[in-house]
Amino acid sequence: MMRALLPLFLLSAAAVGVEIALTRFFAVASFSEYGYWVISIAMTGFAVSGVVMVLGREAFLRRAATLLPALPLAMLVAGAAGWIAAAANPFNPLELQNPATAWPQLENILGYYAALFPFFFLAGLAVSLNFVARPERIGLVYGYDLLGAGAGAVAALLLMLVLHPFHLVPALLPLLAIATALAGGVRWRIAAVVVLVAAEAAVLAFAVPAVSQYKPVYAPLNVQGGQVLGEWTSPRGFYQLLDNFTERLDTDVTNNAGSMGLPAPPRAYGLYRDGNRIAALPMRVPPEAGHAPGALDAAPYALLNAPRVLLLGAAGGFRPAEALALGAAHVTVIEPEPVLRDALRHGLGPVPPMAADPRVTLSAAHPLRAEGRFDLVDVSGDFLGADDQNRHAYTREAMAARLAQLDPGGMLSIPVSIRELPAYAVRVIATAQAALRLAGVADPGAHLAVIRSAWNLRVLVAREPFDEARVATLLAFAEARSFDLSWAPGLPPGREVWNELSAVSLDSGGVDSGTGASADAVAEEAAALLAGTPREDAFDRSPLTADRPWLSPLVRLPAVGAAIERMEVLPQPEIGLLVNVAVLAQAALLALLVAGLPLLARGALRVRPAMMGRALVFFPALGLGFLMVEIALIEQAALLLGDRTAGFALVLTAMLVFSGLGAMWAGRVARPGRALHLAALLALVLGVGAAFALPGAVAAALDLPFAVRAVLLVLALAPLSLAMGMPFPLGLDRFRQEGPALLPWAWALNGAFSVVATPLANLIAHGIGIAPLLLAGAACYLAVAIAWPRSSA
Repeated sequence: MMRALLPLFLLSAAAVGVEIALTRFFAVASFSEYGYWVISIAMTGFAVSGVVMVLGREAFLRRAATLLPALPLAMLVAGAAGWIAAAANPFNPLELQNPATAWPQLENILGYYAALFPFFFLAGLAVSLNFVARPERIGLVYGYDLLGAGAGAVAALLLMLVLHPFHLVPALLPLLAIATALAGGVRWRIAAVVVLVAAEAAVLAFAVPAVSQYKPVYAPLNVQGGQVLGEWTSPRGFYQLLDNFTERLDTDVTNNAGSMGLPAPPRAYGLYRDGNRIAALPMRVPPEAGHAPGALDAAPYALLNAPRVLLLGAAGGFRPAEALALGAAHVTVIEPEPVLRDALRHGLGPVPPMAADPRVTLSAAHPLRAEGRFDLVDVSGDFLGADDQNRHAYTREAMAARLAQLDPGGMLSIPVSIRELPAYAVRVIATAQAALRLAGVADPGAHLAVIRSAWNLRVLVAREPFDEARVATLLAFAEARSFDLSWAPGLPPGREVWNELSAVSLDSGGVDSGTGASADAVAEEAAALLAGTPREDAFDRSPLTADRPWLSPLVRLPAVGAAIERMEVLPQPEIGLLVNVAVLAQAALLALLVAGLPLLARGALRVRPAMMGRALVFFPALGLGFLMVEIALIEQAALLLGDRTAGFALVLTAMLVFSGLGAMWAGRVARPGRALHLAALLALVLGVGAAFALPGAVAAALDLPFAVRAVLLVLALAPLSLAMGMPFPLGLDRFRQEGPALLPWAWALNGAFSVVATPLANLIAHGIGIAPLLLAGAACYLAVAIAWPRSSA
């Protein structure tokens, strides 16, 4: 039996590996939020395969001996063809924001579905056929399926260490040829070799994946005389170091630099990850910093004398040099992004390492666990975009912790871009207000100042209230550089606005002109917020918290309709929410179709209505519950490990492996009903416990060595995953006893509601929080226990 299930192990590995590889393709070639489509397409294929198996179960069983080796081979052909078609798809996500150009892009989206659906449909058909052909060993079959999926995830991540993201799919296709060779005889082995060679040759000849011309890296890649100085592949992303005349230090410097006798920001190398610029890297050591007094980032230094600075993000090494040029006595640097941190320590290609300086300390501490006393906690302008996990430093809890580290007179300096939506800045101001309240400050507005240019903004959060002298100094700093002081306590009215900033509104269908001749939307909103009357519209300006650490998306769910109508005024980060909603709508329609199958094919199922009703609760609850818990745990693991890719990989692999072991164990239990209730109860208790205990445990472990954190994570996942792996095979076996056709229908239900789970989980996490998502997933296992047919216990 074990050898007979090795082809299932391999095709499951190929299916999950290709799924992960395709998400990397979207991240590099287009935008990462469109990777949700891959998950949707994959689970749709699995769900539809179950429906087809219900309708044609007897025919599939009669041909099982042929289909078991044939389906992996068909997957190989479909995978190669789908990759060629996906790589050729001219999808342009920015054209979705213009009604005049949106329709061709909708056709391109359908093109992705048409290209990739056959591969995942065949994968689902192969897995469900294994269930139907071996009904007496359901636990073992499901265990091999999950273990193979875990192996595929590991294989994809290992391949990312050595292969360009555009080469991952072709590298995984040979697993399917091996599956066919193991499942069939000599003729099938010959066919596997021939088809593999032909498929890889076709991919080599016709697949031409390319980076979208709208990715930030596209223009500098195509500048005359530009050079790619280095490329590095990693599960974290695909890194490129570029050199051309357009690459300069990206900092906000006054237009008055010439009259102030200051140089322009220096030329630099540009470091890109997955086509997005994450930092400028200096060409020499020490980096040039003559421009620093004219930068928006210099504002807090004008208020402090020789401050001891905690710097979050080094901007490739430029920010420590700037801080010293602005008079810092000592700078402690924390750079969480590993490639940037290694560049500081050891250099990167032609980029020299940071020069030794007794005034600068490069700390290995986590940004949320930094120790020491400081006069200034200064967040670099590119810190938020350099690494996904850096968003946790923008939460209410993180700001309150940094306030507690300040000596008298100290302050935080927190940047945010206002190039696209002023509401982002208002949300950061609201978070700073909440952090001050958490720190016991009765009047937060007296401790806040907001200074901005046309493109960027700094929120200054002071330990003590701003006095008249500090406000006057800050106002003089701003006016000398043509910056705007949007808020400070006691700020005189009637100030001239140097950089007009209008409010973006979906309610009015465009851009508001403001209340005066010179608009400052941030000034108006900050005043209203701090007065206790925040603006209420389509955008969410609530504070970021440890449970909801996302600055975007801002669009409230009730305003999605208005957002779709006015997509042209929304920045790219907000489109991810609309993608989620669209995927959820499609998934809900699919789930309704799959769930309604008994009404169309009752003769095929031949099952009592009461049992069908229980199945309609049991298997959808499993599909929803497993993925909700998994997605919530991935978020916590990403913070724990300081790396979203590592968190995703370890959670996915550990949960699949231990769930697979749980499934195998389920096949050996003597009392399935009792085992089901115990497993569901354990999943419920551990899920609820994780919702309340995990955030504190993660925060306490952040300073431990990486290997220790990874081991602790696996140990924490093991019992929960074992419990979560048991109900599905137990349910398949129990419901199969009521009618053999229930088995493929159950597979279809589980797949269909797994499609629903991914976008739904993301909406719950972003809209309500990670802990509520865990509680919702745990509650699904309560529904599983209730829906179990008690007569079988």
